[in-house]
Amino acid sequence: MKKFKFYSLFVVFMVVFCLGFNSAAMAKSQKLKAVSFLPKDHPLTKMVHVWVDRVNKECNDAIEIDWLGGGEVIPGFDQAESLQNNIVQIIFNPTAYYAPLAPEVNAFTLSKLSIAEERKPGGFYEYMDERHKKIGMKYIGAWLYDPFYLRVNKPVKTLEDLKGIKMRTSALYDRFMKKLGMIPVTVKFGDTFTSLERNLVQGFGFSTLGPRDWGWLKNCKYIIDIPFYTRQNTLILMNLDVWNGLDKTVQDKIMDITIKFEPEMEAYFKEQIKEEWKKYDEIGIKRIKFTSAENKKYYDAAYEAEWEDLAKKVPDLVSDLKRLTGN
Repeated sequence: MKKFKFYSLFVVFMVVFCLGFNSAAMAKSQKLKAVSFLPKDHPLTKMVHVWVDRVNKECNDAIEIDWLGGGEVIPGFDQAESLQNNIVQIIFNPTAYYAPLAPEVNAFTLSKLSIAEERKPGGFYEYMDERHKKIGMKYIGAWLYDPFYLRVNKPVKTLEDLKGIKMRTSALYDRFMKKLGMIPVTVKFGDTFTSLERNLVQGFGFSTLGPRDWGWLKNCKYIIDIPFYTRQNTLILMNLDVWNGLDKTVQDKIMDITIKFEPEMEAYFKEQIKEEWKKYDEIGIKRIKFTSAENKKYYDAAYEAEWEDLAKKVPDLVSDLKRLTGN
């Protein structure tokens, strides 16, 4: 009888042990597939590698992020839908690409606050986190800092000179360009160099880093030196069901990593931008500014165009959005 009890206890112990072992193994093998709208070797995704590596290192007993690549894996404009459908579990995507799902996300570029200020209790971060939940996404944080500029292939002296210029765009700048009288033309990232070379477009909008490396500046030697949308609209997003399925300790660890990562990321890009401007000068990029009055009109137009659009699409949210973004 004693021997029977011993073997019974032994069997129970082994079953419990194996179940526990299998559960641990399953937790370790939980892979979260990720995609970015830009390639993995793009200068603007440099800090995405840092965030992914840190999460993988500190959460390796629970999750492992497998960053598959950029638009060559899933086109940038399709990544949000893929996230919603749990085809991928994380995306590094600009809000302009999925704004049709929630137009209010375009307010990110209009924020006059620092990322840290946005995270204050009851602030912009919490508000946008709730808005993303309505479309099946968890807003985790930001992964890029780099203001936007417009470049053109000829010298312009006044705002009037901008009218009629065809500009490469990719959703973010359309309304701003139209407000200035420019003609936005949607051109795929990979076709931009050829479009500029063949004069199909005479300029483009983009952040500071990247265009020089890809040769885009070969045919666009003039930059309007008035930065706009300084608060980037590129976010780290996770499928909401997947997020909710994570243990609270894992969620807390991811958020802690992200909150510490954001100021470091911003400092890194500010240093890179400073060095990039030196390289602009070395290759003869000409900086354009207008009169003080026209400079203000140009800058204000970037923000007015977006607020006007939000007023049409989500009129009941504009008041809160302006308050929460420091406008």
